[in-house]
Amino acid sequence: MARPSHFEIPVDDPDRAEAFYRDVFGWTFQRYDGAPSYYGLAATGEETPGIDGALFQRGADSETTLTMNVASIEDATAKIMEKGGKVVQDKTPVPGMGWFATCEDTEGNKIGVFANDEKAG
Repeated sequence: MARPSHFEIPVDDPDRAEAFYRDVFGWTFQRYDGAPSYYGLAATGEETPGIDGALFQRGADSETTLTMNVASIEDATAKIMEKGGKVVQDKTPVPGMGWFATCEDTEGNKIGVFANDEKAG
């Protein structure tokens, strides 16, 4: 079973958005230097079950995205297409972390799939 493991929220002003989520929910942020534009990794706490995520610089087509951990990007994207979904962005490395693909469910929502692999890149 693939569980949600990461979320992404688009933002216009990274400093303002980090302050909001820090002050309202107590989240902490670490900016990911390897990203082409602002990408703030969000730690949401360890006291209760939940997931961590990120804020990222909003673009023209930005949407909030939920990502699921999977064993294989290839198997996950094949099953998504078999069940009526689409692959929007093919398998892409996240250097030192793993592989990522952006897909679309049958309702037009973007979802991510991620497979851990420290050798990715």
